[in-house]
Amino acid sequence: MDPGPSQPEPRPLQPGTDLSFDSLELIGAVIGEIRIDAQNIFDLNDEKENSYLYGLANALHIRTRPAVIRRQLLFKSGERVSKRVIEETERLLRTNRFLYDVSIHPVAYQNGVVDIDVRTRDTWTLEPGASASRAGGSNKTGVTFKENNALGTGVFVGVSRSSDAERAGTEYRISQPHAFDGWTSIDYSLTQWSDGLSRSAAVTRPFYALDTRWTAGLSTSTDNRINYIYSGGDIHSQYRRWEDGAEASGGWSAGLVNGWTQRYSLGLTYLKDTYQELILKPPDTLPPDQTLVAPFFRFEAVEDDFEKVKNKDLIERAEYFALGFHSTLQLGRSLVGLGSTQSLWLYSASASDGIRLPGSQTVLASASIGGQSGYGPLDRQTLSGSIRYYGNPKDDTLLFSSLSGDALRDPTASSQLVLGGDTGLRGYARNYQSGDRKVLFNIEERVYTDWYPFRLFRVGGAVFYDLGRAWGGPTQSTVSAGWLNDVGFGLRILSARSAFGNVLHIDLAFPLNRDPNVDGNRPRQVQFLVTTKITL
Repeated sequence: MDPGPSQPEPRPLQPGTDLSFDSLELIGAVIGEIRIDAQNIFDLNDEKENSYLYGLANALHIRTRPAVIRRQLLFKSGERVSKRVIEETERLLRTNRFLYDVSIHPVAYQNGVVDIDVRTRDTWTLEPGASASRAGGSNKTGVTFKENNALGTGVFVGVSRSSDAERAGTEYRISQPHAFDGWTSIDYSLTQWSDGLSRSAAVTRPFYALDTRWTAGLSTSTDNRINYIYSGGDIHSQYRRWEDGAEASGGWSAGLVNGWTQRYSLGLTYLKDTYQELILKPPDTLPPDQTLVAPFFRFEAVEDDFEKVKNKDLIERAEYFALGFHSTLQLGRSLVGLGSTQSLWLYSASASDGIRLPGSQTVLASASIGGQSGYGPLDRQTLSGSIRYYGNPKDDTLLFSSLSGDALRDPTASSQLVLGGDTGLRGYARNYQSGDRKVLFNIEERVYTDWYPFRLFRVGGAVFYDLGRAWGGPTQSTVSAGWLNDVGFGLRILSARSAFGNVLHIDLAFPLNRDPNVDGNRPRQVQFLVTTKITL
């Protein structure tokens, strides 16, 4: 129903009037005009942001076009108000990295019709510059030029040059995550590595919301580079792998029913793996080449239970925890008649859930399994699980701990699990331990401050303890297979007004093990780490 021009002129909400979305839904209010207010990076009406530099940043920045925001709304004029739909719209809008803040409010009401104001604030989306990080005794550098919101359209374009301990490469990428109907994603990337080439392209219309009824997608990729097997942080062997893949799929859902969404998909996947032994440090064995062409069935169940929180993984910025049960199961069968080298079962499953505890404490748990089975030399399986705990929340501190474990079964010994400074055991070298089993425990006392320098950065800190071990199988580290632990402290800096949304970690970590075999011929030393983490 469209209220049309014949409707009486809406009147402003009166002070003290209860016209929340709860009450509007209860009385069956209909949505009238939807006003999009896409604001610039800084609010020059705020005395703390009313300066020449902030004005210059606003002038140089092209604001997000209102049409980009409007295409992502889950509600339309003429529909009845649904608090759940409005809250989900806000949650989905906040996943856009070019938006700093999102608020949706009723602004006028008359004769059963309510006007809604959707207000957003942009982030700085142009990213030229250089970066450097250090973790586990290894350096990583990069030079980038990226635009996360080209001309205010939501399109991402970028080129970046990166270098780490394994390789250097230049990546070119363009992505339109909100094409056509606002929910179709088009993505293309090309990376030229010093040891190979990677390319991918995809067009996907996902199950973007809980009540979305259908999905379809097509993707293709190729990857050619050198893979490394580590022992004690050093390269033990290496080989070249060519991987070509493609997938086409479509799916259906009845939408959100009684707080649950169930989704069903059918598709066809293609995967071709080719391996080449290298003269320098060849592996003991190589996996056989394989081609898999497999139709598959996928089932997904999602419980509608999300919680808006703050000061968990980010600093003074809204986050959403998925506290409802979420599971995905996919089963496929590669067939020789379709061109596969072997008939195999291909399977994957995952599940996650959240638990609210007294005192605003939260536990998030997840588990996954995936692999292929049916022909011994090609049978593989990976099993992973994790538990994260957020406890003792106060205004400025939070106790965080996590426990994760992984297990790998690969008779070809072409893959391994690694543990070190860049994978959570911060007091040790990169890829220091290896094997086919891995356990890691982290605990941190996080501190959040109200320091907001230049209205650009949020600052916090942490003290931490890590305990971990990787062991077992033919790729087990020759240096040490025992438990390793460390302590440390560091700063946490959130780039609040940029699209990058990175939390910069600057840490000093001190290894605690005194076993002389732990470090081999290397002296035991403090690790200095500079890393970034992105939480979506």
